[in-house]
Amino acid sequence: MMINIREVEESSSSSCGGGGGGGGREMVRIRTKRALVGAGARILFYPTLFYNVFRNKMQPHFRWWDQVDQFLLLGAVPFPKDVPQLQQLGVRGVITLNEPYETLVSSSLYQEHGIDHLVIPTRDYLFAPSSVDICRAVDFIHRNTTCGRTTYVHCKAGRGRSTTIVLCYLVEYKNMTPAAALEYVRSRRPRVQLAPSQWRAVQEYSMRKLEYPAIQSPPPTNFPAADAVLLTEADLEGYGSAEDTIKRRGISSGGVARAASARLSPVSSFIGDEVLITDADLEGYCSDEEMYKHLTVSSYGIRSRPVIARLSCLFTSLKLSSSCPPVAGRIAEIGAC
Repeated sequence: MMINIREVEESSSSSCGGGGGGGGREMVRIRTKRALVGAGARILFYPTLFYNVFRNKMQPHFRWWDQVDQFLLLGAVPFPKDVPQLQQLGVRGVITLNEPYETLVSSSLYQEHGIDHLVIPTRDYLFAPSSVDICRAVDFIHRNTTCGRTTYVHCKAGRGRSTTIVLCYLVEYKNMTPAAALEYVRSRRPRVQLAPSQWRAVQEYSMRKLEYPAIQSPPPTNFPAADAVLLTEADLEGYGSAEDTIKRRGISSGGVARAASARLSPVSSFIGDEVLITDADLEGYCSDEEMYKHLTVSSYGIRSRPVIARLSCLFTSLKLSSSCPPVAGRIAEIGAC
């Protein structure tokens, strides 16, 4: 990711160099700043790392990681010896925001302990993850959380880069404002501290969430999908008395779904053109037991595309007045359609 950014910067700098020189000078200034910060971060990495280790040993409140949410840990860069302990804590995913020289645990070691590893190299001190990388990290945490798996998010000290990701997750899935999320995380890990660019990244992420809110999927229902047909009690009016059918079949009078109008809703168990037919939907038809042996009734409907036409013939041929014609004749009529 960092290589791609440098390539973009170099191409932008060269394209601006021939015309308006202001854009080219600005890109050179940004590249110089990145290079200087990167060099300083390399020089300070081990001294600051050892300082953090010393404080962790001497001060009990200076913890290496802290639990922010039920399935979310925020902390400093782990050592190889920490991996088994993370596994015991239920960690099944790690997000590393360190550059390669800062990373102390290889992905292969995480994998040996059944831990997924997402690496998002981000320069220390003054820089934040890109918006694309923030979305990747937030989705990674959410996938683990929905499976009851804990995610450990870390940078070098667990203060800036990793906190940026955690705040965006809280904004996205806990419906917090950036300020409320920061206050909450500080209550769990008091030493978090964001650079201006990192705080700006959290605010921009929150603004995008407000501008393009996530569309919630409707909860699953028991209604048929697409162009399927839902039969109601009113659809069977005029097809004779239902008393004998209720007595013989043991169908409750409340067995027919009552609805003011047919409503179509998504459900994964219905495919194509289908009709929802229950035992109660056959009230008023001939009570001959042989009819039920020939007709297969399912609570999920009769599948196949010609079923609409066949059902229409069924209504025409089976409508009762005072008596029922033989079952065999009716079945033959249905087949003729």
